[in-house]
Amino acid sequence: MTIQAPQTAKSVYRFDEGNATMADLLGGKGSNLCEMARLGLPLPPGFVISTQVCRDYLVRGRNLPDGLEESIRDNIQTLEKSIGHEFGSPTNPLLVSVRSGARISMPGMMDTILNLGINDQIVAGLAKMMGDPRPAYDAYRRFLQIYSEVVMGVEAEAFEKVLDEHKARAGVTQDFQLSTEQLKEVVSGFKQVAKAATGSEPTSDP
Repeated sequence: MTIQAPQTAKSVYRFDEGNATMADLLGGKGSNLCEMARLGLPLPPGFVISTQVCRDYLVRGRNLPDGLEESIRDNIQTLEKSIGHEFGSPTNPLLVSVRSGARISMPGMMDTILNLGINDQIVAGLAKMMGDPRPAYDAYRRFLQIYSEVVMGVEAEAFEKVLDEHKARAGVTQDFQLSTEQLKEVVSGFKQVAKAATGSEPTSDP
C-alpha cells in the first residue's frame, strides 16, 4: 500500500495561467484578465489569488492557508523580473494594485487598494524615477486614503475635508492644481487623520 500526502491545491495563478472559463476559481475580473493575456492584449503582468483561498481562510477560522504567503512572494518576484522594478525598493520601486473579485459581478461592492508598496522613502525614489515629484506624491496621498479606508476603517469624509481645506488655502478647485509642496502637506494631513481615528498611521512597510 502506498500512502501519499494530498497535493496542495494551487492558490495563485499568473495571468498567463488562466482563461475566461475559470471564473469560478479566479473570479470574473481575474478570469477576464487572464483571457486578455491569453489573447495577447497589452496589459501589465499580474496574478490572481483563487476564490478557493477565501473559502479555505473561512474554514480555517480566518487563518491564511499554508504556503499562500510564500506563493504570493514568489509571484511578486516574477513581477519584478518582468517589469524590471523591485517591490519595496527606495530607488527603483514597483507599485501594485490589489483588487477584489468574486465569481459573480458585484459592481461597487468590492475593495481596491492602489499604489501598494509606497512609503516616505519610496515616494522620493519614485519621484526621481518619474522625473517629476508631483505625480509621485499624488500617488502617495491616494494610497494613504484608500489604505486607511479599506484596511483601517477610517471614514472617507475625513480625508475629503483635509483635501478641501488645502485646495481652499491654495485658491484652487481641482486636485491636480495642487503643487508638490501642497501635496506633501496633504500626505501629512492624511497620516494625522488615520492616527486620530485609529491610534496609528498607515503602515510604512510595503
